[in-house]
Amino acid sequence: MGALLFRQQQEAAWFVSLAILGALHVAAVAFRILSHLLLLLRRPTDLCHRYGAWAVVTGPTSGMGRSVALELARRGINLVLVGRDPAKLKDISDNISCTYAVQTKIVVVDLALIATPQGDEALRLLRHAVAGLDVGVLVNNAGLAKPCAVYLHEADVEAWVRMIRVNLWALTEVTAAVLPGMLERGRGAIVNIGSGTTLTIPSFPLFSIYAASKRYRYICDIPGHFLSSIKVHFRYVAQLSRSLHVEYRARGIDVQCQVPLFVETNMTLGATASRKRRSFLSRLIMPTSDEYARAAVCWIGHGPLCMPNLGHRLEWCICHVVPDWMLDELCLRLNLWHRVRFQRLRTMRASRPNVINNGSSDYERMNIIKAELGKIWMKEETALWQRSRDRKIIE
Repeated sequence: MGALLFRQQQEAAWFVSLAILGALHVAAVAFRILSHLLLLLRRPTDLCHRYGAWAVVTGPTSGMGRSVALELARRGINLVLVGRDPAKLKDISDNISCTYAVQTKIVVVDLALIATPQGDEALRLLRHAVAGLDVGVLVNNAGLAKPCAVYLHEADVEAWVRMIRVNLWALTEVTAAVLPGMLERGRGAIVNIGSGTTLTIPSFPLFSIYAASKRYRYICDIPGHFLSSIKVHFRYVAQLSRSLHVEYRARGIDVQCQVPLFVETNMTLGATASRKRRSFLSRLIMPTSDEYARAAVCWIGHGPLCMPNLGHRLEWCICHVVPDWMLDELCLRLNLWHRVRFQRLRTMRASRPNVINNGSSDYERMNIIKAELGKIWMKEETALWQRSRDRKIIE
């Protein structure tokens, strides 16, 4: 009788311990969600007054970079736009100048040339452009995902090198170019755009180098074999941001790494091409670049690491309770689906260049591509429905 009572007491103690741990975990998740909601309801921070009158944005001609630049301009911040295409830079600059009462400057820099002699000249131009300006915010948004949805052996080595230069080296070099002015003024904010896939899911097949370049640091010793000369340092973008945050926060500079999941941009074109009217759930899972930019700018200065979009945070919580092998399989299937569509898009571009290039702007060309991919998707859905119907008839 005594042994049975002792065993019951032990089981009760284990149950209570597990219940307490579970309650603490739920409370921690609830606290994060509530803090996110409170931040959205709080009065927006006056970035111009807190940090400075100018912001530097890399990669501002499309996607999240364009939306972030427009959102900063809406808040009254002057902009230094850094990119490699003069026509696209002029387009976004004119758009901002006509819409908002702010100043803009254009710096034509190919960030894929960083760590080359041409890249040194480009960084000199950037330093010259920001000299004398009250630059308070730097958004390192520029990134490359091409070649996308391919196996490692299929792409040219130079394409991987370009991706690594833009995603890693350029981020570091641009930060080093802008940081001294912030130190002189004793204030500033640096935002490094990483990728939530490096924190949320265990692998990202067919985008291996892209995911790794957002999570790791690569140092290539040229000449020498590309793969054998890579040294890896874990979680470079997030680790660099965290370390710089600790180094410089006492001097009035906030450094932050933002880690979004999927956002509707040119990089995710294949996943959203067929959706004319998106449901609330799809917009929660994959917000538009404008929706993400509003949340991202609200989060500037709030912690060294953040996932600004609430839907992305909910996805992160779900992924942490799903087994890794299941996430691996899901990502592989999804990216193989993207691979087929990107291959068809490349074929379509090669066979119908006049149709794709008819658009006078990036948005018109993107809409043409979406329409073409939508036709492909409709054909596949129709074929799938017919096969399903035929099977039912046979049965």
